[in-house]
Amino acid sequence: MPLTLVRRAVERKKDPEVDECWCVFDVEWPKNHPNLTEAVDLARAHDIGLAVSNPCFELWLILHHQDYNRSADTAAVERKSRLLDGRPGKSIDAELYIPRRKDAARRALALATRHEKNGTVFPRDNPSSSMPALLTALEA
Repeated sequence: MPLTLVRRAVERKKDPEVDECWCVFDVEWPKNHPNLTEAVDLARAHDIGLAVSNPCFELWLILHHQDYNRSADTAAVERKSRLLDGRPGKSIDAELYIPRRKDAARRALALATRHEKNGTVFPRDNPSSSMPALLTALEA
């Protein structure tokens, strides 16, 4: 659950050895995770980085292969993602995805720009993924 993750990150960030904390989670559509907005607000209040995919992480995987511009539920996005890479379950082949991460980031940023222009705000910003922010932090 996102709120549980963020609370743990807030506690972990108190350690002076920790420079940054990030939480990665899904929105889950059409029924959002409970306390989703509270989790985001708490993360922002404590400078916890967020990489949130809406409706689910599999959207981020799709963006490695192609644009995905329509709102969809979690089940549809999971199916589409598996069709693109042929995986039977949740595990992914990093060798397939790592070389394509910049394309995925470009596509995710284009989605964010579209939502901003339309005035669509979280958690109604389906589809979206803020994974590029995490990549930027990791690659810095």
